Amino acid sequence: MEKIMEYSLYIDGAAVPTATHMDIFNPASGALLGACPVAGRTELDQAVAAAGKAFESWSQTPDAARKAACHTMAGVLEKHAEELAKLLTQEQGKPLNGLGSRFELGGCQGWAHFTADLDLPVEVVQDNDEGHVELHRKPIGVVGSITPWNWPLMIAIWHVIPAIRSGNTVVIKPSPYTPLSTLRMIELIAAVLPKGVLNVVSGRDDLGQMMSEHAGIHKIVFTGSCATGEKIMASAAPTLKRLTLELGGNDAGIVLPDVDAKAIAEGLFWGAFINGGQTCAALKRLYVHEDVYDDVCQALAEFAGNIPVGDGLDENMILGPVQNEMQYNKVKGLVEDAVAHGARVLLGANPEDGKGYFYPTTLLADAHDGMRIVDEEQFGPALPIIKYSDIDDAITRANASENGLGGSIWSNDIEQAKKLAARLECGSVWINKHGMIQPNVPFGGVKGSGIGVEFGIDGLKEYTTIQAVFS
Repeated sequence: MEKIMEYSLYIDGAAVPTATHMDIFNPASGALLGACPVAGRTELDQAVAAAGKAFESWSQTPDAARKAACHTMAGVLEKHAEELAKLLTQEQGKPLNGLGSRFELGGCQGWAHFTADLDLPVEVVQDNDEGHVELHRKPIGVVGSITPWNWPLMIAIWHVIPAIRSGNTVVIKPSPYTPLSTLRMIELIAAVLPKGVLNVVSGRDDLGQMMSEHAGIHKIVFTGSCATGEKIMASAAPTLKRLTLELGGNDAGIVLPDVDAKAIAEGLFWGAFINGGQTCAALKRLYVHEDVYDDVCQALAEFAGNIPVGDGLDENMILGPVQNEMQYNKVKGLVEDAVAHGARVLLGANPEDGKGYFYPTTLLADAHDGMRIVDEEQFGPALPIIKYSDIDDAITRANASENGLGGSIWSNDIEQAKKLAARLECGSVWINKHGMIQPNVPFGGVKGSGIGVEFGIDGLKEYTTIQAVFS
């Protein structure tokens, strides 16, 4: 029998084994992939101490050297992209091709290079006879990063690179569902940094709580569910940590009656089904005007029916399985509930028995507010389509969610679409597209979808404190 690889933590510039491991399985086949190290309080303390010690010198490292180090890390990602993509596909499920693992590794490189070139110059806010006042941006300290299982490597880069670029040190914990690719990636990119600047610990969910409570961690950046974000905020409160929380979304798209249904079908599909719908800013609810409702349903079903779903290691696949059993069962339950309450299946539903957590791409027509799949975030390959007749009513229903991450307006009248976009209660609004994030544009949610922003100058500032200097 082939020996399963046992992975290690990476702390203070060295691999650190643990006494306990947990098995990680391929969601497409159920095959055992590797053994993930389970860290506890002792290993976390070790990582935080290493990061704290490294901060003393890294925070004083010249800005140009930190910039160069981030570019070097991006170069390491490029060199090892194929290795990391294959490992990512095996543990996360997404295909190598399409908007899958190779796409994700490309995003890692692009974000790292872009963020490396960001600067936070001293800002002069007063220079007159009464005095000279400057605002300086200073690193916070040890940053604790907690990442999810849907885009594990790209989100890790979103957390790690701005933290290091701005002079902080990092302890990162990947999701227990997808730890192996992150463990390997951090081992690779941390090797080009001074020891202790970047450390990775893996384990179960209780490790995340230990991090948010830890007095030696000065900021937590977390991407994941609203429920977990609330717990992190509560457990971080006694130490008054800085927080950046990018939480769940139940993004609404609103289609106006002037569209060409066939022209927007591809954009609607990928807005909803990128990564099998397992994306915070994916399109989760689609409101379509009654004049074009049937046409949009038909065009979307025709496009979706041609997208192959299967094992991500097959180069011909475009979508893969749901990543884990818990999420698979949630999607399955939400679809069954919707059908029981009158939703009409245009495509999908009724998954076949067999290996892997494969749930078919599912479109549900005649959905309505009050159905669980409309009111809750499904985070999987199922999209409810809701008919509306009055645009003001559609805006009201779109805004009724507790979430406010993203939204979209679909129309040939761009100026009208912009006016409607301004009425949506969300951090990002797209017109005739959905979920297209960029490294130069701040991204974050309102209401229950989080605190703070990532990306660009505004995202970089979240890893700093302001010091006013009067002279």
